[in-house]
Amino acid sequence: MNNLLNKTGYVAGSPVHSDNILEVKNPFNNAVVGRVAMANKIHAQQAVEAAINGGEKLSRYERYNILEKTRLLLIERKEEFAKMISAESGLAIREAVYEIGRAHDVLMFAAIEALKDDGQIFSCDISPNGKARKIFTMREPLSLAVCITPFNHPLNQVVHKIIPALAAGTPVILKPSEKTPLTAIKFVELLYEAGLPNYFLSVLLGPTQEVAEYLIKEPRVDIVSFTGSVAVGKRIAALAGYKKTVLELGGNDPIIIMEDADLDLAVYLAAEGAYRNSGQRCTAVKRILVHEKIADAFTGEFVTKSKEYISGDPADPKTIVGTVIDEASAIYLEEVLVKAVEQGARILLGGKRSGALIEPTVITDVPRNADMVVHESFGPLAPILTFRNIDDAIALSNSTAYGLSSGVVTKNMEYAIRFIKELKVGTVNINEVPGYRLESSPFGGIKDSGLGVKEGVIEAMKYYTYVKTFSLPW
Repeated sequence: MNNLLNKTGYVAGSPVHSDNILEVKNPFNNAVVGRVAMANKIHAQQAVEAAINGGEKLSRYERYNILEKTRLLLIERKEEFAKMISAESGLAIREAVYEIGRAHDVLMFAAIEALKDDGQIFSCDISPNGKARKIFTMREPLSLAVCITPFNHPLNQVVHKIIPALAAGTPVILKPSEKTPLTAIKFVELLYEAGLPNYFLSVLLGPTQEVAEYLIKEPRVDIVSFTGSVAVGKRIAALAGYKKTVLELGGNDPIIIMEDADLDLAVYLAAEGAYRNSGQRCTAVKRILVHEKIADAFTGEFVTKSKEYISGDPADPKTIVGTVIDEASAIYLEEVLVKAVEQGARILLGGKRSGALIEPTVITDVPRNADMVVHESFGPLAPILTFRNIDDAIALSNSTAYGLSSGVVTKNMEYAIRFIKELKVGTVNINEVPGYRLESSPFGGIKDSGLGVKEGVIEAMKYYTYVKTFSLPW
């Protein structure tokens, strides 16, 4: 067990001392993984002061060097971090190892971007109204960012939020999920060890009104970046007022399988999309949409494939699907299944729950108005719906309030182009899972999945800065 009693509220590098202690438990066996001290409004105020008045800015090379050292330290301690991720989240150990690989890439790409010049030059003598001048642009870091992260990727969500900010030179206050805070704290310690000045990064957990809401409303905070539920995201938007917000609010992503699809590929992508990370990804496959001509053939092969996704003890290397985040979430998924069955759906595989562990579950004959497909079901559920033709597939895909990502399996270029043009989502991946991306490529959704602002290292560094222009006679 990790004793982190005095290591949660890093205020300018100093630990928060508190009588209010949060116990973090393993969702699989309920064992205490660590204890964390909770912060209050005074600590949040101190964190803001430390960031605003902390010290000198970092040069591009200094930022690069810190991120590169952090990357190397993370790889050195990969096993240690993987065990922590798995223990506090219930994710299979193999998923934890994969997540560290993604975090490595964020650090690598951000370090590279920190070295790049980000300016442009505009000649002014290009119109009848111009003159002999040049306009130059440069990016300046914001004064302070607040980053609020969810539980489903205890390391990579944290890395995705804070590392582009640090690469851009913007100080950060991090508020991680109270369900998975230990990995976040451990990673902050790694950054300090790599040489990050303490005034550049604080991490706080505490009561919502005293910590999160105070920071969101604080006028000296220039930007709030949040990943989580729609309800909380819209609450943040209402509280933030006149400042930047980046809201990534989940998804209800389909994989659309056309009648000409490579069936083996379709089955593999549907299973990987639905079950990896215990189905707890905003870009997980939440709806499997299959052309009615191949529905029976696909379903049979998909059930067979799904049996390979063994669920059980997350610490066992043989386990592919660990728990969901807690028993309450598993109970909710169980209730969603029961409701779908009452509406006429059939469970072909799985469906059993034990504590926070719920088996990979294949459901067919799912009505289009079932809760499990209208709303986001955050777990290893694989509901199959059929469609008649491409028009029906597009309408069905666009029928929910979400618009994050999508996957399409087809060999027909005309189909592919129509889906790219007509799906109301932020990403369309042809012959790939909805969630595929590089850590540096743009990522984000529309509708209730977000404001259309893109994440990914390069885009994120842009929104943690502002553009300043200046001109000179030339």
